[in-house]
Amino acid sequence: MPKQGEIDYLDNLDAESVAHAAAKPWSDPGCGQYLVEIGTILSLLPPPPARLLDLGCGTGWTSRMFAQRGYDVVGQDIAPSMIELARAAPPSTGRVDFVVSDYETLPYEGTFDIAVFYDALHHAVDEAEALAGAARALRPGGLLVTVEPGVGHARAEHSRRAVDDFGVTEKDMPPRHIAAVGARLGLELVAVHIDPALLQRAGYGDAGPSRLRWTSRVLRRRPARAALLAASALYRPRTGRGIVVLRKS
Repeated sequence: MPKQGEIDYLDNLDAESVAHAAAKPWSDPGCGQYLVEIGTILSLLPPPPARLLDLGCGTGWTSRMFAQRGYDVVGQDIAPSMIELARAAPPSTGRVDFVVSDYETLPYEGTFDIAVFYDALHHAVDEAEALAGAARALRPGGLLVTVEPGVGHARAEHSRRAVDDFGVTEKDMPPRHIAAVGARLGLELVAVHIDPALLQRAGYGDAGPSRLRWTSRVLRRRPARAALLAASALYRPRTGRGIVVLRKS
C-alpha cells in the first residue's frame, strides 16, 4: 500500500542514501534550489512569533530552518524512521518538536498560524484530505503554503522508479489543482508564485564565476529583464512547479 511505502521508505535505503537524507539540504546537489525556495517561503510568511506546522517534514531540515527564523515549529511525518533522524540531528536555535502522524488525519484544531507543505503534498494518497487537515489545524486568518512539482512529475523516470522500487505515491501537483481543491475547502487563494529556483536557473545556470559575470551583463540589459518577467507572468497561473499561498477565512 502507498502509505506503507512512505512509512518504510527510509528503512529500505542503503546506508549511503540514509546519510544523504540526514544531511539535507547540504548533502544534495539541489541544495541551492532548496535554499532559494525556503528563503522565498520565509519572505511570504508573517514574521515570528507564530506557530508553524511543517507537514511531511522528512528528516526535519526545513523544520529546523523555520525554527531558526523564530517560529514555534511542529514537524510532522508519517514515517517513524524519518522522525527518529529528525530528533537525532544536532539541535537548532529556536523551538521545534517532531511528531509521527498521518497528515491526512491530523489531530489539530485551530492551533497554528502557518502550515507548509514543502515537496510533501504530492505523496498524499488523498491530497484533499491532507489539505483539509492542514486547514483545520490553522487558526482563522492562518496561511497555508505549498511548494510542489507540476504536471509531468509523476511520469518522470525518477518518480516511476520510486513507485516501482519503494511503493510510494508520486503525483502531479500543479498550482491550479491545489488552488481548486483549496477553493472547495473554503480556502482563499492569496497568490500563485513562479518557482524561484526556475528563475535562479534561468538567470545563473549551474556554472562558475565566468557564467555569473556573463549572466550579470545580460540581465543588465532591459530587454532581457523584460523577457524574464514576461516568462514569469505567463507561468504563474499554469501547470509547472510553483508556490501556492492560501488563507483560512
